Amino acid sequence: MTKTATAMALVLATLPLAAAAEDLTHVTFGTNWVPEAEHGGYYQAVATGLYNECGLDVEIVSGGPQVNNRALLMAGKIDFNMAGNLLLPFNSIEQGIPVKVVAAHFQKEPQVLLSHPGVFATFEDLKNASQIFVGDAGYQSYYQWMVNAFGFPQELRVPYTFNAAPFIADENSAQQAYVTSEPYAVESQGGFTPDVWVLADLGFSTYATLVETMTDTVETKPEVVKCFVEASSKGWASYLYGDPTPGNDLIMAQNSEMSAEQIAFSIEMMKKYGIVDSGTSLELGIGAMDPAVIKDFYDKMVAAGVATAGLDIESTYTTEFSNTGAALELTAELQGK
Repeated sequence: MTKTATAMALVLATLPLAAAAEDLTHVTFGTNWVPEAEHGGYYQAVATGLYNECGLDVEIVSGGPQVNNRALLMAGKIDFNMAGNLLLPFNSIEQGIPVKVVAAHFQKEPQVLLSHPGVFATFEDLKNASQIFVGDAGYQSYYQWMVNAFGFPQELRVPYTFNAAPFIADENSAQQAYVTSEPYAVESQGGFTPDVWVLADLGFSTYATLVETMTDTVETKPEVVKCFVEASSKGWASYLYGDPTPGNDLIMAQNSEMSAEQIAFSIEMMKKYGIVDSGTSLELGIGAMDPAVIKDFYDKMVAAGVATAGLDIESTYTTEFSNTGAALELTAELQGK
C-alpha cells in the first residue's frame, strides 16, 4: 500500500468517529470545588464514555475558592451545576430564581463532627466540649439544627479556619469536617484516628451533591437532562463498584495536588457511610430523591429558623429523571448480585 493509500485509509477509518463526535450535544457541568473523589462519578462518566453513549459531550467546569458556578448557571454560561445541599434550592424559590434540582447523587450530606478518640461517648456529650470549630456557613445551617434538635449552646461554636491544628491540640474540642476529607488530614497530622459523628445519621436529612439546572432547560431539553442525570448515576455506580482508575486519572490530571492515597480514602469513606448509595437509592437507584425526605428536611430547617416557612418546595425539584432506576442494573452487576 502506498503512503497516499495508507493515509486515505486512516482518514476513512476516523470518519465514523468524527461524525459521531459531531452528533454529540456539548454541555457544561460546574462542580463545587477542585477535582476530587467527591466528584468521581462525573469524571468516571466522562472517562468511560457513558455521556457519549446517550448523546452528550460533557465538559466539567471545576469550582474553587474564586469560582461561582451557580452564578454561571443562572447567567446561562453553563448547563448544569452541583449544589451542596437542599438549602440552596429552598433559598432559590424564596428569591424567585427558576432553578430546579434534577438529581441527588449523595443520599447523605458528608458533613460530620470529629472528636478525639473515646473522649465523648455520645453525640449529645459533645455539648460538654471545650469548643466546637464550625465555619460560618455551618453555623448558619446545621449548627442551628443542632441547637434546636439537641440543645447545643450557641456560645460553644468557635469559627473554623480550615486548619486542623487547634482541634488536634485540644483533646476536649470538636471540629467540623467532611467524612471523605478531614479525617484523613487529622490522621496524617495528628497521628490518631478521630471519632466521627455523621450528622446525616443523626437527623440532618438533606440530600447532597445535587444536580441542578434552569427550569427552562428541563422544559425545553428533557432528553439532555435525562442523558446527563442517568449517565452520571451510572458513572457513580462504575466509580464506586467498578474500577475507578479512569475517573481518578482525570481527577489527578486536572488537580496536581490530589494524591492517590487521598482519593482511595475518600472512596472508602463514601462506601463505608453510604454517602452515595443508601436510603432512597437502594430501591430507586443512585441519584434518586424521595419527596418525603425533602419535606422532612425542610420542616427541620424551618423549626431551626434556617428556612422560611410556607415555601413551595415541590417546585424546586423533579424526580422525573432521577427516579428511573437507570443505575440499578449496573450497580447490581458490579456488586455481583
